[in-house]
Amino acid sequence: MLGRLQDRVAVVTGAARGIGAATAKRLAADGAKVAVLDLRKEACQDTVNAISAAGGHALAVGCDVRDAQQVEAAMQQVVARWGRLDILVNNAGIIRDNLLFRMSEDDWDMVMNVHLKGAFLCSRAAQRYMVEQRYGKIVNTSSTSALGNRGQANYATAKAGLQGFTRTLAIELGPFNINVNAVAPGFIVTDMTRAAAERVGMSFEEFERAAIERIPLRRAGKPEDVANVVAFLVSDEASYVSGQVIYINGARPQG
Repeated sequence: MLGRLQDRVAVVTGAARGIGAATAKRLAADGAKVAVLDLRKEACQDTVNAISAAGGHALAVGCDVRDAQQVEAAMQQVVARWGRLDILVNNAGIIRDNLLFRMSEDDWDMVMNVHLKGAFLCSRAAQRYMVEQRYGKIVNTSSTSALGNRGQANYATAKAGLQGFTRTLAIELGPFNINVNAVAPGFIVTDMTRAAAERVGMSFEEFERAAIERIPLRRAGKPEDVANVVAFLVSDEASYVSGQVIYINGARPQG
């Protein structure tokens, strides 16, 4: 339903491309004013331009989600621009895949800091505004890898951590009318999955075909498939949904 997010203000992290960009565009199409947040402000411009061209309202914000001061400044900038903050989508993420015995401390720390510390800092900053207005929606991007995936000890741990974080925030923030949920995408065609194919020495076409053979719906996911679920979770239609993790994987068995 177009317009169901009218007058809402959203922040989407990691929104320069992929799932984040698709989510920012979908929320804007539903009527929200959207802060497109990524590491570099310039990288956000394509997403902002697409939203503006479609008649929406968007703001490019450069922010390292690992840095508390930058996160606080980003949230303040959004509220100064639009007067409130209703929706936060913690989507920023990176991969540093390797088998455990080859994984460096930096590989571990980088993934933990972007996924987990970033979601913590952004949620902590955003909830202040949400608690004050007694309204808010937070969605964290987990992954089917939270259930375990070879070569992703860091990523799987971070994504599993986000599920515990989601359920805990739902308990703590529920009394303030703030819903907190998570989405857990499976095989979605993004730059990240292309990088995964390169890592294992396969062409992306081969990599995708192998994945689709294990997906009952017989297709790979698109960023829009995830964005559509996020759009529901941040709408008032999902006002009694909180503390949930929704897997978006075409019914693919894990393992």
